[in-house]
This record gives sequence, structure tokens and C-alpha cells, in this order.
Amino acid sequence: MNAALDEVVREHGVPDVVVYNAAIIQADAPGELSVRGHLEAWAVNVVGALNAAAHVAPAMAARGNGTILITGGMPEPKPQYVSLSLGKAGVRTLVTLLDQEYGPAGVHVASVTVAGPVSPGTDFDPDDIAEHYWRLHTQPRHQWTREVLHAGSPQ
Repeated sequence: MNAALDEVVREHGVPDVVVYNAAIIQADAPGELSVRGHLEAWAVNVVGALNAAAHVAPAMAARGNGTILITGGMPEPKPQYVSLSLGKAGVRTLVTLLDQEYGPAGVHVASVTVAGPVSPGTDFDPDDIAEHYWRLHTQPRHQWTREVLHAGSPQ
């Protein structure tokens, strides 16, 4: 991942916004997943986001602006999705930590928590969800929020 981020910066400069939207989504009840399985899920769900942010945020901070957005989910933990519930709780904590570290230097760090399965034409249409990312990226600094919950499209 670092090589890809380095290539983007070389070709286009420090990005204005980085979106981390990766997750291992799997059903696993308490005790069903091996330690290795939990570590693999955590590596994608949380550590990948940390690595991407830590790789670009210092340059954004030096420049005085930038946005890092991480896709969250699981607003409420579910025992049938243990690794995903733990990972999304980790994302919330990670966003807070990154905001504390880079926010004062002008880097807006936030998450969009999606409370359902993303699918076109549903209450969780990707176009509707994308609006949250855009609003977070364009928020004036004095109005920054760290999390937006998409619980479904308004009826």
C-alpha cells in the first residue's frame, strides 16, 4: 500500500483527500474465528487505515490541510459479526486518535458509518452515501465532525 501511495504523491502531489474503504466482512460468532482470522481482519479493518493515514497525514499537516475519511459500520456491535464489530469500534477510536494528532495542523479526520449493506437503488445506495464523504471533505474547519451515520436514505 505504501508504494501505491508514494506513486500517487510522486505523480500528483499530496492528495487533498484520502478515503479508506476496506474491510473484511464475514459472519463470525464469539469463539468461531481463529486468532489468525481475527488478526487478518484487524489488519484490514483497522491497521490498513492507520497505515494509510500515517503515510499521508504528515504531509497534509505540513501543508496545513487535507481530509482523511474512513468508512465505518456496525453502529451497534452484533454477536454474529464479532471481527467486524471489533474492527469498526477500532475505526472509531482510530479516527479520534488521528484527529487529535493531525486535526490541529488542519487535517480533517472523520468516518462515515454505514448501518446497512451498500447496494444501488436501496436505502444504502452508494450515491447517497458518497454525499456524506463530500460534505465531510468540504466542511468548514469550525464545523468539523468526526463521524456521520448513514442509517438509510430519508423516506
